Amino acid sequence: MSHNQPIRFEPSPKRIRAIIDGETIADSLKAVLLLEKGHLPVYYFPRDDVRLDLLERSGHSTHCPHKGDASYWHAKAGDSFIENAAWGYEEPIPESRPIEGYIAFYWDKMGHWLEEDEEVIGHPHDPYHRIDLRLSERTMKVMFGGETIAKTGRSLFLFETGLPTRYYIPPEDVRTDFLERMKKTTICAYKGTASYWSLKVGEQVSKEAVWAYEDPLPEYPRIKGCFCFQPEKVDEISVEGEKPSAA
Repeated sequence: MSHNQPIRFEPSPKRIRAIIDGETIADSLKAVLLLEKGHLPVYYFPRDDVRLDLLERSGHSTHCPHKGDASYWHAKAGDSFIENAAWGYEEPIPESRPIEGYIAFYWDKMGHWLEEDEEVIGHPHDPYHRIDLRLSERTMKVMFGGETIAKTGRSLFLFETGLPTRYYIPPEDVRTDFLERMKKTTICAYKGTASYWSLKVGEQVSKEAVWAYEDPLPEYPRIKGCFCFQPEKVDEISVEGEKPSAA
């Protein structure tokens, strides 16, 4: 299908498994990855690769203008009963025939997801989403509250499809005495779990202005422990004395 269309279907060459409470509820070498504008990617499994004995049809239904009317199923596995954990388009509209007879599961309602024999977090990766990480000797500086919070000539520039460039600064080049660790964490399917810090200079505080991947996923070990600053939560971020583009 054209990349300009709202929905694309990509056959996945990976073995995909969804697991609840120790039970593998879906296991397939023929899953389809659905890419829909404005939504995260979703795996759809052929019914033959789903433990239908662990599903119970629900009375719930929804309508999608691009796919049609969805039926839902509850999931029963181990000691778990998960309402409306799965859905499928039993009679999709013509444009979405590739997922007829397939079943999808809510990512967060599963206990674990495996691609081959590695656990994946957050959501499936979009094959058209790219991350490039490049070491740069350009001088980076972060200012807040009249203080130079960070200054370095060895930051990692992270270029990610559709997002502003992010700058990861080695902890040795950051005034960590101005950082206060927060309880907040977030998950990136590509990089891992991010921890957050607030900035505090005198009476000035900028909450959750900084994040770092202290234990990143294996694909991005170089950003381990490096600090990244939210541009809108500091007074200034500059590269070679210039404000970076927002794009």
